[in-house]
Amino acid sequence: MGASPLKQPAVLGTLPPGLRDPLVEEFNKILRNFRERRWEPAELDGGKLCEIVYSILKGHVDGSFPASPSKPPNMYDACQRLEQARGQLRSIRIQIPRMLIALYEIRNNRGVGHVGGDVDPNQQDSAVVVSMSQWIMAELVRVFHKVDLDTAAAAVETLVERTIPLVWGVNGSLRVLNPSLTARDKALVVLYSARRMTAAKLAVDVEYKNLSRFRDKVIGKAHAEKLLNFDPHTDQVVLSPLGARYVETEIDLEVS
Repeated sequence: MGASPLKQPAVLGTLPPGLRDPLVEEFNKILRNFRERRWEPAELDGGKLCEIVYSILKGHVDGSFPASPSKPPNMYDACQRLEQARGQLRSIRIQIPRMLIALYEIRNNRGVGHVGGDVDPNQQDSAVVVSMSQWIMAELVRVFHKVDLDTAAAAVETLVERTIPLVWGVNGSLRVLNPSLTARDKALVVLYSARRMTAAKLAVDVEYKNLSRFRDKVIGKAHAEKLLNFDPHTDQVVLSPLGARYVETEIDLEVS
């Protein structure tokens, strides 16, 4: 029978706040971006999580944690050097560091952190990032709290922010879960998740029945405000950087 589940303030409480707080924050950002179908930010945050976890492992091996995380000059080489640490658990020396290398590879060489990757950010890669991050978090809890795997996984669940994303993907459509938003704001929120789509598809997703009026009054006005670009020849609607900033600063992307 495993140990009792750990309460949130105690989870990874042996770490200094300068490491624990950003670790939990980045972990939740990965999950939140994945729930909101924001594949690129989810994968980028996976890289940041790697840097924090490496700082934790290095501090543990050295016997002194740094006050805050830092990025090693070369993640691959730095993780390989951890394998030479004598007297440490295999998870600290090999298993977590090798997982970090794989996770960092997605961030660097799959079209996320730099142009020219093999593939664009996508749901499959983001799902891998989520799974790896959850495994790493549970393994850190297991090692630092000396508990079994089930207890460690349960403890990680206490770190997860319980929020509902504003956009719900279902049966090929995106639905906005806040009915009080204006049609324009619903359209911007959907585009924030999808980045581009036809005006006809966007009207269906925001449940606007009069397509011609939607193109004219909703999309046309947002186009004039530079929140999006609408090409009437292709019917394509693309969110602008100004529109993305508006969504991030003016609209609550979570439903409590």
